[in-house]
Amino acid sequence: MTRAPFILMVATCVSLLLAGCDNSDQKELRQELDALVRDAKGRIEPLPQIKPYTPQVYDQRDARDPFSPNKIAEVPRANKQVKNSHEELYAFHQKRAKEPLESYALDALKMVGTLERKGTTYALVRVNQSIFRVKVGNYMGQDLGLITRIAPDQIELKELVQDGEGGWAERAATITLQENEGPRR
Repeated sequence: MTRAPFILMVATCVSLLLAGCDNSDQKELRQELDALVRDAKGRIEPLPQIKPYTPQVYDQRDARDPFSPNKIAEVPRANKQVKNSHEELYAFHQKRAKEPLESYALDALKMVGTLERKGTTYALVRVNQSIFRVKVGNYMGQDLGLITRIAPDQIELKELVQDGEGGWAERAATITLQENEGPRR
């Protein structure tokens, strides 16, 4: 007889579990979902009309070759005298001894200060972990940059660069004073 209360207790638990699975909430949910599906009026846009492909003939036999080395020679020079003076200046630069800061790009050079000594103003330039002292007339940068002026907040240079027409052109450049970049170790 000890089994009877145990069986009664199991039967009660099973009936409570089945009662908990009442479908009344699900029936309402199912009805609402069916109503939404009935009212939904989805429309798929038709595919766009595709134009038929018509191949184009590319015939450039008479056009100038953009990779030809003669392309630069075909451009007429506006001022031959300026070209000659810049070529002479370039030839001078090829003969003179290179200065240490000419092996660095201008982006790598940082102006960190100025100092004046015996009436000459010097700029202090840092590259990597070294500091160099430069003055007007020194060269720096990889484009033959001649220092033309040193101000308290910048160095002005005149560079000599190729102009794309087979000659050389002068270009102005500046290096500005770098503000405090934080503690150095």
